[in-house]
Amino acid sequence: MAESDVRLGLVGLGTIGTGVVQLLREHGESIAERLGFALRLVRIADIDLVRDRSVPLEGIELSTAWQDVTGDTGVDVVIELVGGRGVARSIVLGAIEAGKPLVTANKALLAHHGREVFRAAEERGTEIAFEASVGGTIPVLRALREGLCADRIESVWGIVNGTCNFILTEMEEGGEPYEACLKRAQDQGYAEPDPTFDVDGTDSAHKLAILVGLAFGVEVGPEAIHTEGIERITPVDIEYARRFGFRVKLLAIAKSQDGAVEAHVHPTMIPGESVLGRVTGSMNAVEIRGRMSGPTLYYGAGAGALPTASAVVADVMELARSLRTGATGRVPPLGTPRLRPVSVRRVEDLEGHYYVRVTALDRPGVLSRITGALGARGISIESVLQLGRSVSQAVPVVLTTHVAKDEALRAALREIDSLGDVTGPTQLIRIEREI
Repeated sequence: MAESDVRLGLVGLGTIGTGVVQLLREHGESIAERLGFALRLVRIADIDLVRDRSVPLEGIELSTAWQDVTGDTGVDVVIELVGGRGVARSIVLGAIEAGKPLVTANKALLAHHGREVFRAAEERGTEIAFEASVGGTIPVLRALREGLCADRIESVWGIVNGTCNFILTEMEEGGEPYEACLKRAQDQGYAEPDPTFDVDGTDSAHKLAILVGLAFGVEVGPEAIHTEGIERITPVDIEYARRFGFRVKLLAIAKSQDGAVEAHVHPTMIPGESVLGRVTGSMNAVEIRGRMSGPTLYYGAGAGALPTASAVVADVMELARSLRTGATGRVPPLGTPRLRPVSVRRVEDLEGHYYVRVTALDRPGVLSRITGALGARGISIESVLQLGRSVSQAVPVVLTTHVAKDEALRAALREIDSLGDVTGPTQLIRIEREI
């Protein structure tokens, strides 16, 4: 091992960690050519050292204690790939306290404890990189931090969860219900055995919190982000969306206007032929709109061992260069030394177009009572569609609205759901036409 080589310690030998080992083994020579020195993986810590990962580990010291990595004076850069917010927080802060540059893909940790982590790194004079925390292999964070730093970002729209995009694509292409498509996602490795954080929008909200910090220079925690998942989306909604020329996507949306920020995650109907509308399967895409630059799009694999490992090792290379040249701290992790506090607009105060599906018995006067509840709150109907009739069973009545206030619409839906002819909760999905 040459004296100039940078020595790496990895904590977490799961799917992504195994991908990092494989990538360093297979691309080590080309990485060394680009850097002018080699990256050497010298230590790995994981609670399970018995399971076969099908990657060579010879020449690497193995341990079950993460402290053996963060406390090893022979480790120059630490990679944390444990995930979660418990022990991962201790690992990250332990590496920083030891003065070691750190790479992580942990969006939950950064979304909830970013202020503590970034401040600790600043006080200790070390660096932290986290490109793989959002969008897998897509370099969207680097684009915000450096490529677009001269512009004023106005909005960010993203499909940032591959599990949800895979499920919605399967529902659209096969006409199958959510539960069947979720099972297929799990069988094919796109969804975890417990998919809750993916399908309920939590994962996307964590990623949006990071994107908001980089895009607008403000601090917005995931608890301030209105979040809805895809569990209530049905094949009926997918089909009606198609008839209206839309597709349903789980979007993470953030906008900055007049000193306030809006940030929300929810299923959204968008034009089917738009760029984001054509993103299918487990792929991710993020569109950023700047005042001067206009729209730019970042598309690619948002998950998977090797795509995410590619982003992790790219971060390692960046930190290794800084370490060897003494140029640490060139750009703050979030592009600015301090995030500003900001007012987050209540989702109830937002206005937009909406899709509404009411399940009601097909009886005279039902439609007039539905439209009456909407009209009483100043909500104007753009279109109404009912396919088929049944004298004995409930049928879907679907309408779209002109621009309406969220709070007024939800109040109307509470009244509609209380009608005796309505047999189930009304479905509400936002429509975004300007994508």
